[in-house]
Amino acid sequence: MALALCLPLLAAVGILATGRWPNLREGVTILTSLVVFGVVLNLLPGVMSGARPGFTALQVMPGLALAFEIEPLGMLYALVASGLWIPTALYSIGYCRAHGEENQTRFFACFALAIFAALGIAFSRNLFTLFLFYEILTLSTYPLVTHYGNDEARRAGRTYLGILLTTSILFLLLAIIWTWHVSGTLEFSPGGILAGRVEGPLVAVLLALYAFGTGKAALMPFHRWLPAAMVAPTPVSALLHAVAIVKAGVFTILKVIVYVFGIDFLTETGASIWLMYAASFTLLAASVIALTKDNLKARLAYSTISQLAYIVLGAALATATGVFGSGMHIAMHAVGKITLFFCAGAIFVATHKKNVSEMDGLGRTMPFTLTAFFVASMSIIGLPPTGGSWSKWYLALGAAEGHHAIFVGVFMISSLLSIGYLMPLVGRAFFFAPTPSHDAESMSGAGEAPASGFWSSIKEAPVLCVAPLCVTATGCILLFFYAPKVLDLLQTMSLGR
Repeated sequence: MALALCLPLLAAVGILATGRWPNLREGVTILTSLVVFGVVLNLLPGVMSGARPGFTALQVMPGLALAFEIEPLGMLYALVASGLWIPTALYSIGYCRAHGEENQTRFFACFALAIFAALGIAFSRNLFTLFLFYEILTLSTYPLVTHYGNDEARRAGRTYLGILLTTSILFLLLAIIWTWHVSGTLEFSPGGILAGRVEGPLVAVLLALYAFGTGKAALMPFHRWLPAAMVAPTPVSALLHAVAIVKAGVFTILKVIVYVFGIDFLTETGASIWLMYAASFTLLAASVIALTKDNLKARLAYSTISQLAYIVLGAALATATGVFGSGMHIAMHAVGKITLFFCAGAIFVATHKKNVSEMDGLGRTMPFTLTAFFVASMSIIGLPPTGGSWSKWYLALGAAEGHHAIFVGVFMISSLLSIGYLMPLVGRAFFFAPTPSHDAESMSGAGEAPASGFWSSIKEAPVLCVAPLCVTATGCILLFFYAPKVLDLLQTMSLGR
């Protein structure tokens, strides 16, 4: 576990040291991502068999330590973060080279630091450790959001840093101090640590501090940082939406509900009912806003806000099945959404098109990219044979288990809305005639007739952009068949006291 934590940090140093030699620098990135995933994967059998390995790195004061321990939920998040680092690293190389991006050394170094922080969050044994790495994640990704250095990027960076730091310091830190005051501990514990220590409306107030203090979960009204951050390069969007950032937010909320409050305690007090409605509002409102966005990355950003609310709602249901569904959706959404952002970036690299309305007939010249987009869209919608169908099934079952029929309806309505904002692009790409401008781009040269034959008509992005999105799209399908393995891991969690 210590090796998994240290390697990305060492990689950041190695990337900075080899910045003059791009091939060597990128070799460090790829090699480290492969090794880190292998190390994390090596921890999985022990966790599934009931082991909870951990260690204390630093004793800050009596009862407060920088400490780490792996439990099933953290194991899943660590697998997602480290596993998706591999295709994202490859994709970033292809994207940055095709685009001629500046400051690539800083880009890859900050990316490695973000993975270091994500793994620190995943392996946190207590709220103190989680908060420390949560803040490291925010600060390490700020240079990525402001990568282009123009006025728009700086404005987005101010929004990003302002919302995330304000919510974490004013709300999350206050909630952690309050928890320490009433319980005398910040350790995560099966069944929670607050039962009998907080009562009445104060339980709901403390939960609100955690929910809104975790700004990376993008619950409305603290969601604006996410669409604003779309000015960053597409690989950064993939990091934000799938690999680390937003998953750190919903992971934190899920872990707090399971190991700080405890689902039995929340069920007894009814303190999470308000959060169910807040998450439902975010879920539906973000879906409706996504329908109105023509810019593809903006549409996907609001889709992410909606899909994150699925996870928060599943956790707030305070049922075992809801918790399992939320955990599964962390993985299923990550693989699906990273594919969609990869596709958006590949389209931009190949055609410089950003808007859905401009993509008529694009499936004829970019069939691999648009087929991958279709597969990932099916997973986000929740259709078999993709992994998203299982996580949404368990989320709906969790709502039914808690006798909340209204939230079963919310899940279903949102899935219908996701058809409305994802499938129009697929329809335009495969069933609309290409626009005249696109016909011109498909020509083999000025004044020449279009090349004939399937392969000669393909104008895909570079292979390092297309290959990763094909791999992650395949992952959406594989997760449909391997969903029982994910569920087996989550079911080893101890949910009760």
